[in-house]
Amino acid sequence: MPTRRFFLIAAAAALLVLPRLARASEPEIYSVDGAAIGGYDPVTYFTEGAPVMGNPAHAVTWQGAEWRFSTAANRERFEANPGAYAPQYGGYCAYAASKGAVAPTAPDAWTVHDGKLYLNYSQEVRDIWSEDIPGNVARADATWPEPLTK
Repeated sequence: MPTRRFFLIAAAAALLVLPRLARASEPEIYSVDGAAIGGYDPVTYFTEGAPVMGNPAHAVTWQGAEWRFSTAANRERFEANPGAYAPQYGGYCAYAASKGAVAPTAPDAWTVHDGKLYLNYSQEVRDIWSEDIPGNVARADATWPEPLTK
């Protein structure tokens, strides 16, 4: 009898089939309503250990997208070193990137690994991603066109 894990893996695989076809037409940075990573402050993942919604009053444009921050200090941190805070793979799902695809992300499905921020489609997909983070990073790095946060 199939287990819950089997269904999660099957759902993750199905999630990746359609986005793979759309990769060439996707913007470099994942955005929602014009805001990178759905308007969440990328700095707070590092400083507060949690996603915090950014404020348009503390926004900056980088890599063609508007990045929002919860405070002016966080905006200044980002402006001083965007590569230290911006999520890998343009904020698209890191697990999808490891499969050569793109998928949207959920703000609460995240991991900081080796000083880099990785976002995932859902917490369930993050759990699968977390089973082999170094291997998934290596595969994603090999398939992603060009890392944006060097």
